[in-house]
Amino acid sequence: MQQRTLTRLGRNVSVIGLGCWQLGADWGSVDDDTAMRILHAAADAGVTFFDTADVYGDGRSERFVGRLLRERSGEGLMAATKTGRRARAQVDAEYTEANIRAWIDRSRSNLGVDRLDLVQWHCPPTDTFARESMYELFDSLVTEGAIAGYGVSVETVEQARMAIAHPHIATLQIIANAFRRKPFETVIPEAAAAGVGVIVRVPLASGLLAAKFDASTTFAADDHRAYNREGQAFDVGETFSGVPYDIGVAAARELAGFAPAGVTPAQAALRWIIDQPGVSTVIPGASSVAQATANAAVAALAPTTAAYDDAVRRIYDRDIRAHVHGRW
Repeated sequence: MQQRTLTRLGRNVSVIGLGCWQLGADWGSVDDDTAMRILHAAADAGVTFFDTADVYGDGRSERFVGRLLRERSGEGLMAATKTGRRARAQVDAEYTEANIRAWIDRSRSNLGVDRLDLVQWHCPPTDTFARESMYELFDSLVTEGAIAGYGVSVETVEQARMAIAHPHIATLQIIANAFRRKPFETVIPEAAAAGVGVIVRVPLASGLLAAKFDASTTFAADDHRAYNREGQAFDVGETFSGVPYDIGVAAARELAGFAPAGVTPAQAALRWIIDQPGVSTVIPGASSVAQATANAAVAALAPTTAAYDDAVRRIYDRDIRAHVHGRW
């Protein structure tokens, strides 16, 4: 598995990571045994970067990842978590020192570690990114040894730019994929130039880019793809990357026709992301061992073809850009 360096942390990470939201909640049911088999399958395939959060299943995902760290001690696995969404969404006043320290301690307990490898601010309000006291607090947590480093997980390019202006931000996590091209054109190159590692989330647009959905596809009641299509629970951009479902289904099916022989549409979409300049790692989720293994195999595929890249640009400009480019 190819490794890329998070410069400000001094750590190498696998170019394909594993997003562990699905193992906690909001994607339908994943039982405990399946969750651990997925984690071990990813590690067996060379994945070393595991991304979780304290609110994924109210700590359930963190506890699974912590168990993996214990069961594979000494293999250099890295767990990145997130903090801040235990506050009410978009309430900057709740991002207090006392709350953040309590959330950090809870994550340390869930993961079973004294020091967290990486803590990311979990899509806080825009005003939070402008508060110098936030950066000072996380600098103190590094000095105290509670965390090794910190980064941000953002919704918008504006938020990303505010964060990467600070010299101690180690990583930027942002939604970017064939249906969310704006970050590749703007802030990802800027982050890379500043030495900030880039973690790409929602790489398959909540599964759209796997090209398996159609108008009759249904999702479980506890799956955000059923209950958050209009942003009822959290930012609508987290669900299908903000692309209207019917438009996304048609566009994904067209793009799938340009995947090279023997490469699935999902694999082609992931390979396209890791071929974009500035990307450190991409974190697709997995609800099965087969998915985790297929995702990890992308690192060994040939680079994206010119035909596929041209199709991404054409389909995005024609069908997708008007719905997402100016919003995030």
